[in-house]
Amino acid sequence: MPATTRPRSGRPQDGEFADYAKSDIDFVEGDDAVEALAAQERTTVALLEPLGEAKVAGLTYAPGKWTLKEVVGHLADDERIFAYRVLCVARDEPLALPGFDEKLYVAKAGFEGRSLRDLLGEYRSVRDATLSLLSGLPNEAWLRRGEVNGYSATVRGLAFHVAGHELHHVRLLRERYLPLLRS
Repeated sequence: MPATTRPRSGRPQDGEFADYAKSDIDFVEGDDAVEALAAQERTTVALLEPLGEAKVAGLTYAPGKWTLKEVVGHLADDERIFAYRVLCVARDEPLALPGFDEKLYVAKAGFEGRSLRDLLGEYRSVRDATLSLLSGLPNEAWLRRGEVNGYSATVRGLAFHVAGHELHHVRLLRERYLPLLRS
């Protein structure tokens, strides 16, 4: 029996995601959310895994900004929420989905008290679950639309939002956090 081919998401168009996410989504390469997210996982882990725990403990680039470990924890939290949104919209949930306060979530999470290794393990687990969900979607689900935090979004728009959001934070890590480890 021939193997089935996974439907590709296609690239979302304007109006399939929150307007504020456009500049981040524009940086996502390719036209398939699953491929983009799988590649990002490898890149993000390769960037962060070699960092020593002692060097990253409490590391921030300015007062009042998240620590490096809080950024990693935030990536996992945000992806969990967006994967839930993907699930709801893909299954044609008729109810509007609420927003969340990312600053409150980070403040209450205790990420700084955990090891970077543990946080990266959680990040990987969340990404694997997201990839499993997205890989199992039927072709018609990618264009399903729902109400999310006051805007209309498609499944592929939400999936690309996860990828664009991560690219945004990885750029900040590279530009503002990691140079501090070299000085």
